[in-house]
Amino acid sequence: MKALASLKLTAAALGLLAAGVLWAYFERAQSVPALVAPMALLALNLGCAIVLNPKFRAQLPLLVFHVALLVLVLLAAAGRLTYLNGRLELATGEAFTGELLDAEQGPLHRPRLAQAAFVNEGFEIDYAPKWKRLETRNVVRWRTARGEETGVIGDQTPLVLAGYRFYTTSNKGFAPVFVWQRAGAAAQRGSVHLPPYPVLQFAQQVQWILPGTERGVTVRLPLDEELIDYERASGFRLPPRRDVELVVDGRAHVLAPGASLELAEGRLRYEGLTTWMGYVVFFDWTLPWLAAAGALAAAALGWHFWRRFAARPWNEAR
Repeated sequence: MKALASLKLTAAALGLLAAGVLWAYFERAQSVPALVAPMALLALNLGCAIVLNPKFRAQLPLLVFHVALLVLVLLAAAGRLTYLNGRLELATGEAFTGELLDAEQGPLHRPRLAQAAFVNEGFEIDYAPKWKRLETRNVVRWRTARGEETGVIGDQTPLVLAGYRFYTTSNKGFAPVFVWQRAGAAAQRGSVHLPPYPVLQFAQQVQWILPGTERGVTVRLPLDEELIDYERASGFRLPPRRDVELVVDGRAHVLAPGASLELAEGRLRYEGLTTWMGYVVFFDWTLPWLAAAGALAAAALGWHFWRRFAARPWNEAR
């Protein structure tokens, strides 16, 4: 236990933790073991030091501080084992059903995203001159035991459902809505997300494979003007002209809202243009407990130094 409680082991474990942080930042692959293993070693080192060092037991503030520090390390390790970071995109009016575009998660994370269903009801974004993005206001709707509820979220104001925190991002754009029907099959309605706007304002096109086929088409949104004023305060808005262009087998077809295109595989109807928003989702149940343990550690350390350096009369015994 003396070897496990040594300061040399503390220095070695801190060095391993620093290396693990750098690995997680630059590589990301296998970052959980690179972080959790040094944290477990630090927790063992600190636990043995608390047991063996009589000064900790003799001074209550020091004991409380080191126990809070031990709890912090254990919580940080638990957070890395159970966290989730992911991203998703939803068109206006589209519901989130638990599917993510991509995600990173700890090996002990228990997925409950299906319990965090909500609907994107649309958003507004303010811009300062030179396309400086200001506040994002995204209206969302979700269902609870009390019924349906609505709220407004943004980059700093999350929607919290089933422990998951959903934030808006700078990733957003336009989404043509189509109804695709093959012969003898049920119609499928969905949206095609064009590249982010205004970052890629001159590249508003995307390749799309028609559902259930191998037919690829190019969906293009021709824009005749800048929709967000670069020189003055402005806001995100849909273009006044909402026709889309479909390129099939090298031939361009311009579709106005409500128009249809007959193809060999089926019938494609263009319903209109809407928007899509990109979200990040984050889960870490340890955050409030980390805040509480950190506050307790800071208070105990302040208590210790106050007792140690408080002014006392030199002849207190007399």
